[in-house]
Amino acid sequence: MTARSIFQVFDQYQKARISFVQTVGELALRSQNVEYLRQAGALELLQSLLSDTCVQIQQCAAIAIGRMVHCDVRLAKQVINRNCLPLLLRDIERQNKYYKRAVLFVIRSLTGHNEEIASVVVSSGGLEALVLCLEDFEPMVKQGAVWAIGHIARHSLALAQNVVDIGAVPLVILCLQEPELTIKQVSVSAIADVAKHGVDLAQNVVDAGAVPHLVRNLGNQDEKLKRNVLHALSCIATHSNDLAEVVVEAEIFPSVLIHMSHACPVVRRNAASLVRDIVKHSLELTQLVVNTGGIGALMEALHHQSEESKVPCITAVGYIAGHSDQLAMSVLGCNGVDALTGILRASSDDATQAVTVWTLGQIGKHSPEHAKAIGIANAFPLLLNFYLANTSSEDLKYKCKTTLKQCLQKCIMLSALEPLLYVAPINILKYVLGQFSKVLPNDPKARRLFVTSGGLKKVQEIQAEPGSRLMEYITIINACFPEEIVRYYSPNYPETLLDAVEQYSPQVRRVATPAVALVAVVIADHDDVAGDKATRQRRASGRLCGPGRSL
Repeated sequence: MTARSIFQVFDQYQKARISFVQTVGELALRSQNVEYLRQAGALELLQSLLSDTCVQIQQCAAIAIGRMVHCDVRLAKQVINRNCLPLLLRDIERQNKYYKRAVLFVIRSLTGHNEEIASVVVSSGGLEALVLCLEDFEPMVKQGAVWAIGHIARHSLALAQNVVDIGAVPLVILCLQEPELTIKQVSVSAIADVAKHGVDLAQNVVDAGAVPHLVRNLGNQDEKLKRNVLHALSCIATHSNDLAEVVVEAEIFPSVLIHMSHACPVVRRNAASLVRDIVKHSLELTQLVVNTGGIGALMEALHHQSEESKVPCITAVGYIAGHSDQLAMSVLGCNGVDALTGILRASSDDATQAVTVWTLGQIGKHSPEHAKAIGIANAFPLLLNFYLANTSSEDLKYKCKTTLKQCLQKCIMLSALEPLLYVAPINILKYVLGQFSKVLPNDPKARRLFVTSGGLKKVQEIQAEPGSRLMEYITIINACFPEEIVRYYSPNYPETLLDAVEQYSPQVRRVATPAVALVAVVIADHDDVAGDKATRQRRASGRLCGPGRSL
């Protein structure tokens, strides 16, 4: 046998191995095939090929493992338990860019499942390997490393702190400055995954100089990069007033407000979330947003059909209105209450309903004029219906109760309060009667209308415990009317009258006049009439003698 024949045998063996790992990798692209590959023992065969003498076979085996692990968390745990990571990470700094990309893909697939697996990868030296790859000259290797770092950091504060402690954040920010669009996208996402966990981590990101580079990329035309940048800025600004000021000082307005009318719903949502996370901190930041047209932009965003951006928009409006009565009045000037009431009637999403109810409370809590706007929009019966509905969540019911309490204690518009007299439960009714007890003593027209509309009658029907606040309000209201009116509209007043009729003893005077006497009296009366007539005739003829004369 010649040397050529011998080498041909080894060549066929190598080609067979390459064909095997490539075929397994292609089969693993379909998630429905992964279970069959696991049952066939593909993972064990691929693990042995990670130590193959051919780098190409190692690379293809790593890609196949990454694809299988990406689809099944059970396979991810098997890879960890079988100690495949040390084989993958061995001498990674001396490997070529294709092998590094394959290993980074495996790490990203592993860490994407849960915090437990990500922690094992970090403890196995995976994070150090990622930092080495961040310093590589190859852009695609950097992209894979940043992507995997984001997957590690997103799970928990402890893992994100590990990323910060190892010094990965400045390297990620350097990747953000690369010209490749995909590297920018994953770098911004990794920054957001680190900053979202707490104020210290967000401060570390700010100290590394991330904010100016994020804002600069906000002008990029790519939608995915825009929404990632807006999300990252929101993750930074949400933690404290100082961090929010850093974001605002980077001159993100009015650009963020313009993005609230973007065609992409995710961009609109993230822009609204950024505005929300800024205005919630202080009156000064809120006033800055309002001065740049923030309320108008939020109101315009509410008219989009998509539900994605409505919740952060409504929340931002609530924060704005809650800071001061002047800002709440600005919301009223933009027809904010009508828009919110319309959303509350049309939406079937519990989260949207809850945040809308809360925002209405932030608007109406300031003064009678603000509460009057809530009453004019006929929002009180709507809130009460949500509060009484069995299908409403506990959070929604709590927010409805709080909003009704805040607004009713300020409302003096009796026409808006009166419908609640007939349907409100006792714990809400006491706030309604409290307002009536404040207005009726000083308003005669309101007292008259209160009687004619049936309000006074309804008050008499309320069963209140003696000494309670509700009983106190009822007593004040009754004192505004005459006692006989209050008795008249009392529920037992008809029965009281009927009882008086039954208990009354009639006092009848019987006069027995004989019939003859009665006739005599009648005749005498007739003679008197005739005599009077004759006297008048004599006076007329002058035959009647005057004084001192005799007939």
